[in-house]
Amino acid sequence: MRVTAFALLTFAPLALATGAHASEWALDPEHTEIGFSVRHMMVTDVRGVFEKYTGTITVDDKDATKSKVAVEIDVASINTRVAKRDTHLKSPEFFDAAKFPKMTFTSTKIEKGAAANTFKVTGDLSMHGVTKPVVLDVSLSDEWQDPKEWGGRTHRGIKATAKLNRLDYGVSWQTKLDKGGVVVGDEVTITINAELIKK
Repeated sequence: MRVTAFALLTFAPLALATGAHASEWALDPEHTEIGFSVRHMMVTDVRGVFEKYTGTITVDDKDATKSKVAVEIDVASINTRVAKRDTHLKSPEFFDAAKFPKMTFTSTKIEKGAAANTFKVTGDLSMHGVTKPVVLDVSLSDEWQDPKEWGGRTHRGIKATAKLNRLDYGVSWQTKLDKGGVVVGDEVTITINAELIKK
C-alpha cells in the first residue's frame, strides 16, 4: 500500500508550536519523496510514491521534542509506475480515493532517539476513514544554506521510516494463491526522504 508515506506521511499545514525559539519549515516538493513498499505474491516488494502533498514542521530550536509535524497527502497522486495497478489502488477495493481523498499525519509526541539528531515521532495517521497512531523513526540533519546567488535559503533534511498494517485501516482487499500464500502483504513500510526549507 502506498503510504508512505505512509513519508510518511503530508498533512494539511497546521498552526504548530509557537515561541521565540521555534522555526517553521515547509516540505520542498522538488526534493522530497513519500514512499511505501508492500510484499507482492510472497516473493518481492512493490514500491510506490505519493506525488502530491503539503507539510509543515515547526522545530523548537531549544528542545526538539517540543516540535510539531503536520502533513497532508493527496491519495489520488499514488504512483507505482503501473497505470492499471494505480487505478486499482485508488478504487474502493483499496484506498477509495474518491471517498477518502486525503491522508493526514499530525504528531502527538516526539522523543529523542538513541543516536544524536534521531527521534521517535508518534502521531495520528488518518487514512481510509480510520485514524490510528503510528511511530516514525526520524533523523534530522543540520542546517545548510543555498549559495547566495540561489537565494540563500536555509535547508534541513529528514529521513523517516515506519511500518503499519493496512488491515488496521480497513484496506483489506486480498486474493489467495493456489499453492498457499496471498497476493498482497499486510505490512506496509513507509519511507520518507524530505528536504525542508525554512520559512
